[in-house]
Amino acid sequence: MKRIILLPLLLISFAVFPQSPSQSELETMTSENWQHGLNILREIVSIPNDAAYPEQAMANLDWCKKEFEERGFTIRELETGGIPLLLVEKNKSAFSRTILFYAHADGQAVDPSQWNQEDPFIPVLKQKNSQNEWETISYDKLESEYDPEWRIFGRSTSDDKGPIAMFMTAWDALAEMGFEPDFNVKFILDFEEEQGSPLLPDAVVKHKDKLAADMMIIMDGPNHVSNEPTLTYGARGISSMTLTTYGPIVPQHSGHYGNYAPNPALLLSQLLSSMKTPDGRVSIPGFYDGIELSAEDKKVLESVPDDEDEIRSRLQIGRIDDVGSFYQESIQYPSLNIRGLKSAWVGKETRTIVPATAIAEIDVRLVKESDPERLFELIENHIVEQGFTVLDHEPNKEERMKYPKIVKMSSEISYQAFRTPIDSESGEWLRSMMSRAFGTEPVEIRIMGGSIPISPFVDALGIPAVVVPTVNPDNNQHSPNENIRLENYRNGITTFLSIFTEPYK
Repeated sequence: MKRIILLPLLLISFAVFPQSPSQSELETMTSENWQHGLNILREIVSIPNDAAYPEQAMANLDWCKKEFEERGFTIRELETGGIPLLLVEKNKSAFSRTILFYAHADGQAVDPSQWNQEDPFIPVLKQKNSQNEWETISYDKLESEYDPEWRIFGRSTSDDKGPIAMFMTAWDALAEMGFEPDFNVKFILDFEEEQGSPLLPDAVVKHKDKLAADMMIIMDGPNHVSNEPTLTYGARGISSMTLTTYGPIVPQHSGHYGNYAPNPALLLSQLLSSMKTPDGRVSIPGFYDGIELSAEDKKVLESVPDDEDEIRSRLQIGRIDDVGSFYQESIQYPSLNIRGLKSAWVGKETRTIVPATAIAEIDVRLVKESDPERLFELIENHIVEQGFTVLDHEPNKEERMKYPKIVKMSSEISYQAFRTPIDSESGEWLRSMMSRAFGTEPVEIRIMGGSIPISPFVDALGIPAVVVPTVNPDNNQHSPNENIRLENYRNGITTFLSIFTEPYK
């Protein structure tokens, strides 16, 4: 019912909020609107959004267009050569400053058999029972009861449809009062993020005039593990590499040719082990060059309330790699990670053979000081120094006979890292907004270990970018039984209400 009465409000003359509402006033506005927001969340989550299926992406794009048009936003589809980006805007000539928001509406694939509910795209409300297991309860319970620990389960509830619904709910709450932000709003929606947003960099350059803004807010990712209000000022970039080594042209009987035909799995293992010290530090000269952490940087890193013992206990690891002395310090450096290995067969399919090939899939996480092309060159030089010939194609017979040790190497750069200074104007503005919303200073993270496709915006538009996460850190994103905690959903609405009412002159 609430949504029906909102639409006529779009026709009235909006005013800027007269005074930034206090923490208690924001909480009241949230309390009056959050169940309306749950209806928005349930509706958007009910649209399948596997990023591998363009028709699902387009269904989500169409829903977003309809919803934002109903709220009086100007809509533009920005061509990418694939699924368009959706740009929605609220501009006024009286406002000199613009904030660009980013979120994505696509999601990871689902295997319904691994979910503890009938359909991952039918969001359900759950509570923990006496056996500490999640059980489904009726949404009707919310009419008389509320438990902050109850959760909505469904694909993309947290990553990343929850923040989209929070944004809409906060906007509706403000519109119902006849107010609007004192800045222009642009909201870019990505429908290929879970595919790595491969067309995004070129599209941002092509449409940079339409995307122009003073600051970017990224609506993605979880709060710090403490689940306290969080601001994250950067994210590592990501690039990848595939290495293939070769043995006999086809697998050979290990009795007949063991001790004679070189084993490509052994060659690859020796090569990979040469890239790191026994303590886990990359041994390739120059890999960490250019990264210097000042005393102030280390103070910021140490201020993050991580529990190192808890992290190690949760991961069940007896030591950490010798890159940083604690978690936050370790992710300030580029990483060289073996994310997959394959050669021949294992388990019940094991065969007594010398394999024909061995393959390593590697990801290289980047920091702002990293040049991925330089890192690839360093890695290739190191491979050559280990006595390998590096090719960019499948070797032919002549090459196989000529070179005793061959590696086929292919690489790809997905996107670069970005990092905004914590003491920047954007940082101060968001810190003020967050403190007003929750009455406490937020956890401030210099750069997160994961990667999001934001550097194309930062580079092309020349603007600072900050991640404003809202969802619970134990949300199971990308996995079965993804969920969003009710209190996080409410707090997310409060966050956007505070953003929309924070003066931005």
